[in-house]
Amino acid sequence: MATTTPPLRFGVMYDCRRTPDGPLSMAEVYAATIDQAVMADELGFDHVWFTEHHFLADGYLPAFQPLAGAIAARTTNIRISTDIALLPLYHPIRLAEEMAILDNISNGRMELGIGMGYVPAEFKAFGVPLKNRVSMTEEGIDILRLAWADGPFSYEGKRYRLDDIDVHPKPVQPGGPPLWIAAMSTAGANRAARFNTHLLPQGKRSEVLDPYRAALDADGRDAAAMRYGIIRSVYVTDDKERDWPMLRAAERFRMSVYDTFMAETPDTYAWGDPDAIPQGVIVGSVDECVDTLGAFVEDFGITDIASSGLPPGVDPGYMATNLERLATEVLPQLRSR
Repeated sequence: MATTTPPLRFGVMYDCRRTPDGPLSMAEVYAATIDQAVMADELGFDHVWFTEHHFLADGYLPAFQPLAGAIAARTTNIRISTDIALLPLYHPIRLAEEMAILDNISNGRMELGIGMGYVPAEFKAFGVPLKNRVSMTEEGIDILRLAWADGPFSYEGKRYRLDDIDVHPKPVQPGGPPLWIAAMSTAGANRAARFNTHLLPQGKRSEVLDPYRAALDADGRDAAAMRYGIIRSVYVTDDKERDWPMLRAAERFRMSVYDTFMAETPDTYAWGDPDAIPQGVIVGSVDECVDTLGAFVEDFGITDIASSGLPPGVDPGYMATNLERLATEVLPQLRSR
């Protein structure tokens, strides 16, 4: 089988959060996010990713669609996606319609990373039984693809029953935006392989990457031709001693919410496991960032990386400089390796 490994893509991730004593209002956070995404597009970054959670006082982005539309309208080339949208909390027909409109606004630049969620409070608030999330996710994927195809369709599953539905407008991309599935377990990895989507792996290689690749290869599909995406923040600095305390505080704030989530979920994940695929922040000189990223990409076969664009509490001007240095000093070297 000929191997056709996709080229490396590098982008920015936004969760639109602010620290309690931060100088920016939420309106200013959104404005800065849109402005930076425009800058990322002009600098040649490949994608913008949004994350999703709900009911957090720091403003954690609960709805990616409005922001995606605003950015799509002001950019030309950068692709727009999620890591992740919580699929069971959406009606799949409504999500299919929203994504189709966004694909038209962006002229075919949308992708969609989905997960089934794990925070009990979010499901309770939306009136969605946590125990139904697997079937709702899998049926939701079926319905998204049917909705983006030509012609009407009907569907009967455990959670959704639809009769003679014909979603319009259709996406610009034939078959709809490319799909990604987030996996923190072997079950999630096998789900991504079964639905033939790209993978957003978290956790141990042996429990996520290896099963996904093995399942694709066993089915005669080329695992090397798929995309593997991860969020990992990268900060370029010539004075780590000066910049690290500020960045460390931002990253600790950003990651602290996940400790709470992991304590609340009934699931067992490899969160914080030293054998997990690395997602720790990279801070250093240009050469240090290139070397660390290069080894990471080679070791795990990662094709897509998203770095935090506006971490909470960090000045947007500082992050604009980081974006410029990534685009002009780090990425050209990384891509030429």
